[in-house]
Amino acid sequence: MGDWELFLRTRSVLLLPALLLLAGLLYVMSAPQTPEISAWRGAGIGGQAAIIGEAAPRGGLNPDAVADQRIPTGNPLRDRRTVMTQGYGVGTHTPAEVWGGVDLAIDGDGNGHADPEGTWDAPVYATHGGTATVRPDSWPGGNCILLRSEGYRTTYCHLSGFAISDGQQVQRGELIGYVGSTGNSSGPHLHYEVWVNEINHNPLNFGAVD
Repeated sequence: MGDWELFLRTRSVLLLPALLLLAGLLYVMSAPQTPEISAWRGAGIGGQAAIIGEAAPRGGLNPDAVADQRIPTGNPLRDRRTVMTQGYGVGTHTPAEVWGGVDLAIDGDGNGHADPEGTWDAPVYATHGGTATVRPDSWPGGNCILLRSEGYRTTYCHLSGFAISDGQQVQRGELIGYVGSTGNSSGPHLHYEVWVNEINHNPLNFGAVD
C-alpha cells in the first residue's frame, strides 16, 4: 500500500467522527436558549411579559399521593387548556423560598397562549383536602385562599371571588373560588403555591398543569 493510499484511507476514517461531532454541535446551537415569552400583553409587573417556566413533568405522580387527601395533586384549574404565564422561581416569584409558585391561566381561543377572556372567573378547585383560610384584599395576592392539611399547604391568589368560607373543611376537587386579577396583578390568572412542612416547593412537581 502506497503512502498516498494510506493517507486517503486515514482521512476517510477521521472524517466521519468529525462530521458527527459537527452535526451534534449544530443541533445544540440551534436549540432554544431562552425561555419562551407569553403573548399575553401586560403580564407581569411593569407591563413586561411574563416568562414561561419549564414544562411540567406529566404522568409522574405517585399513586399513593393521589389517594392521600392531604397531599396536593393536580391542576387547580382542572382545564386541559391551562397554560403557565410565569414559572417557578422567576420574575415576581423570586426568591422562590418566599414567593415561589406558578401563575396559571386559560388559553380560551386555542392559540397556545393565555387570554383574559378565557381566564376571567374560571373555577378554581382544591388540590387536596384541608382547612381553608380565606384572606380577602391581601397584598400582594389580593383575594387569597390558604388550604392546610397535615404537613402541606397550598395557596391560591388573585381570586375574583370565593366559593367557600373561612375555616371550612374542603375535599380535593371541591370548588373554592374563581380566577381574577385582585392585588398586585396586571391580568387575570391564578397564583398557585405548594408548601411541604413550611418549605416552598415547585407546584409542577405536584402536577400543577397536568
